[in-house]
Amino acid sequence: MAKRSNKGEMTGKEKAAILLISLGPEYSAQIFKHLSDEEIEELTLEIANMRKVAPNEKEKIMDEFYQICVAQEYISEGGINYAKDVLEKALGSQKAMDIINKLTASLQVKPFDFARKADPSQLLNFIQNEHPQTIALILSYLPAGQSAQILSALPQGKQTEVATRIATMDRTSPEIIKEVESVLEKKLSALVSQDYTSAGGVQSIVDILNSVDRGTEKNIMDTLEMQDADLAEEIRKRMFIFEDIINLDSTSIQRFIREIENNELATALKGATEEVANVIYANMSKRMAEMIKEDMEFMGPVRLRDVEEAQQKIVNIIRKLEESGDIIIARGGGDEIIV
Repeated sequence: MAKRSNKGEMTGKEKAAILLISLGPEYSAQIFKHLSDEEIEELTLEIANMRKVAPNEKEKIMDEFYQICVAQEYISEGGINYAKDVLEKALGSQKAMDIINKLTASLQVKPFDFARKADPSQLLNFIQNEHPQTIALILSYLPAGQSAQILSALPQGKQTEVATRIATMDRTSPEIIKEVESVLEKKLSALVSQDYTSAGGVQSIVDILNSVDRGTEKNIMDTLEMQDADLAEEIRKRMFIFEDIINLDSTSIQRFIREIENNELATALKGATEEVANVIYANMSKRMAEMIKEDMEFMGPVRLRDVEEAQQKIVNIIRKLEESGDIIIARGGGDEIIV
């Protein structure tokens, strides 16, 4: 049987361990990617010390996990009251309140939740003149796509500074969060945090940069290379940019070529380095390579913005193919690929 805490009730850590055991190694490994080293170590020890778990216990914990996930989805759709109404109809008042109560604490400490429903251009008007650290704090709590639109609209000089501050941000006290939220509370309702919350970090800025336009991404990374080469390298290890095509295997290059229109590829190659162009040409038929080169010659001069948009489209296709598992991108940090 699974071990118990002193009170006989399972702790959250024990439930998490049983959940990971139930999900199996493949899915558990995916979950571990989103945890800190300390959390991974604690859960690994918990799993290692876990004795045989009865099928009914596994089923109960899986059911609890599912209900919490469903409740979170309802809350994201229509708020706590909407989730409560739906769960009451499905599970009864007591069960619904049990689930809502488990989520309430974490939901109440989500800063800037009000801003998630605001238009990015509206938010930009309120925060563009704020200190870069203030902007970084707000963007680190917003969805990557929303933050990307705001970051792209900032002056180029401020873009890199904000990106750097997001990447190097760790933990922020409730007092500071409340102070920053007060800047917007006259126009928008604000949530008040009751506890220390984590935000920012390298992965946060990677998610944002993966969503910005090619010009903004290039400006931030080029400037960051000069200001903090180590941080720039850490960010590059976690994201894919157009120049990284040279690191893809032939199968992956051929795969994304099939997804892009010839005219888009020709436009993208107009501003590509010779190394990138040669790698792409080497992975298509001689006839197709000739056609692409003819298209490039025929189109004449092309605006830099059009080239960057075409390159970004290719990058987005590659990222999408990686997400779907159609291609594998070898990244830094020991992520070697075995053929």
